[in-house]
Amino acid sequence: MKSLPVSAALFSAMFVAGCMVGPDYQRPTAPVPPAFKELSGWKLSQPSDDADKGAWWAIYHDPELDRLERMVEISNQTVKEYEAQYRNAVALVAEARANLFPTVGLTGGVTRSAGHSSAALGGGGKSGTEYSVTGTVSWDLDVWGRVRRQVESSVAGVQVSAADLANAKLSAQATLATDYFDLRAEDALTQLLHETTDAYRHALQITENQYHAGTTSNADVVTARAQLQSTEAQLVGVGVQRQQYEHAIAMLTGHAPAELTIAPAPLAIAVPVVPPGLPSELLERRPDIAAAERQMQAENALIGVQVAAFYPSISLSALGGLAGNPLAQLFNISNNVWSLGASASETVFSGGARSAAVAAARATYDQSVASYRQTVLTGFQQVEDALSSLRILEQQAAAEAIAVDSARRAVDITLNEYRAGTVAYTSVITEQTLLLADRQAALSVQQSRLVASVALIEALGGGWSSAALPDQVPMAVPLD
Repeated sequence: MKSLPVSAALFSAMFVAGCMVGPDYQRPTAPVPPAFKELSGWKLSQPSDDADKGAWWAIYHDPELDRLERMVEISNQTVKEYEAQYRNAVALVAEARANLFPTVGLTGGVTRSAGHSSAALGGGGKSGTEYSVTGTVSWDLDVWGRVRRQVESSVAGVQVSAADLANAKLSAQATLATDYFDLRAEDALTQLLHETTDAYRHALQITENQYHAGTTSNADVVTARAQLQSTEAQLVGVGVQRQQYEHAIAMLTGHAPAELTIAPAPLAIAVPVVPPGLPSELLERRPDIAAAERQMQAENALIGVQVAAFYPSISLSALGGLAGNPLAQLFNISNNVWSLGASASETVFSGGARSAAVAAARATYDQSVASYRQTVLTGFQQVEDALSSLRILEQQAAAEAIAVDSARRAVDITLNEYRAGTVAYTSVITEQTLLLADRQAALSVQQSRLVASVALIEALGGGWSSAALPDQVPMAVPLD
């Protein structure tokens, strides 16, 4: 079998690489403000230059959180799903690239035939066997760039999948961090209620002593006991939500709930905040924005695929081989057979189908542009929301701290006055109730601040950068 010379193949490749119909991609503009509105008069509560830009959760300095977060990339099933989608996208690039190369086939055959002439003419039967080995080469030349545009779209699709994978990881990690701080808030609430029941138990002892001394009625004892029992019941109920958070964390780490147990621990006091940087940097730091931008290039390239349908398809073919009998002499040069061919085909009339396909591709591209810009706007909104939440919650935390301190003093004063017999026990109940409410509110604000800090990190893209997107997509499978 004869093959095309290497020089001819290289010449053909240089020729077909010279033309690509359809629009070349240029990134559309996005609505980027010059600065974040919430940064006016806002500053970091503490330096964070030592923050790990990859393992962003390291800024919380919590070993248990770090252990759980590292399970996400390994065992989270949603992340695994997106990882499989990424490998599928890489395979699609290899499939599209394959159309740039000729298709080579090889066929071997054997044919047994017989003929018969009339006996009256003195003829006789004749039979024979013919062996053949033939090779074929066919090549659809990508003169107008249809295949290369498809490859361009597929490569952009790989980058979309890579960004989607990064976004899935970030989302799962942020959700885990939020659930973790919610769980720790339940631990802190448990500790708070334990301390409160101890205080109420002490107050009950005082009322019982007062009752035995004859300075108060049994009603105060009953009231103090009811208050204690009500708080003990509230303490038992805390376990419901804590278990649900623990189960959610188990799911995020790819475990059944029965396989994961998180020991109680205090809620973090410090609330680290990462610097938001410039708004323009957000376009490179959020994987969902990167995915939307790469999707635009994928759709833009598909316009060229549809435009190429207006141009003729040009293909080359070649056949070469050997045919003869007997088998031992098959490879003699005299048994050589070959053929070369070229063809061009053009659709003359399609009832407007090609124009409609181009219009549809352009509309899909315009849709991806609008989706990109909306994703950018959503990103800025989420950053502004997190910044405002952190700013306002910090102010609220300071106010709650003052309220808790005042409520503690009020309880001490009122309890001493009750011992002295100058106030009724209802005053003690009132102040104790206010103190518990203020401490719960302060705890809730601290929980919200930590969750808001996670939301800010997620809104800023974690430690991700669009530089992590693959520039060169390798062949997913070996050549056949």
